[in-house]
Amino acid sequence: MSMFKKGEKKEVPAMSTGSTSDIVFMFLFFFMVCSQLRSTENKVQVNPPEATEVVKLERKDLTSYINIGPPVKHLQAQYGTDARIQLNDSFKTVDEIRDFIAAERDAMSESDRQFMTVAIKADENVRMGIITDVKQELRRCSALKIMYTARKPAAY
Repeated sequence: MSMFKKGEKKEVPAMSTGSTSDIVFMFLFFFMVCSQLRSTENKVQVNPPEATEVVKLERKDLTSYINIGPPVKHLQAQYGTDARIQLNDSFKTVDEIRDFIAAERDAMSESDRQFMTVAIKADENVRMGIITDVKQELRRCSALKIMYTARKPAAY
């Protein structure tokens, strides 16, 4: 008696496709949770200076960004080449920072308002007078947690 039958061919069972939709939805849910949409369009060129100390933000949702620099190339014909202040998606003046901070605070919950941080992204060639004016206005509206964004040093 032989243990192997020579005449019979085994059929390969069909692959089950019942779980593929579950896998596709898991991937979709994963990418929706992990991806972050860009909230504002940069209208100024920012080439930050190199940093000496690097601190990572714990909660980026509590951070409001102020971009300072010359307008991007396609907007220079309209706005010139002088440094401008960008709050959200539009150019503003120093006097309008107070309204911007008030609107950002109102959008936060009451318990998170004390942890609000203002990050200043400034080009390395911007005059210090503009940054000083922005900082003075932030002091007037009690936004005292200020962070400056910069490039990591080449040693990292």
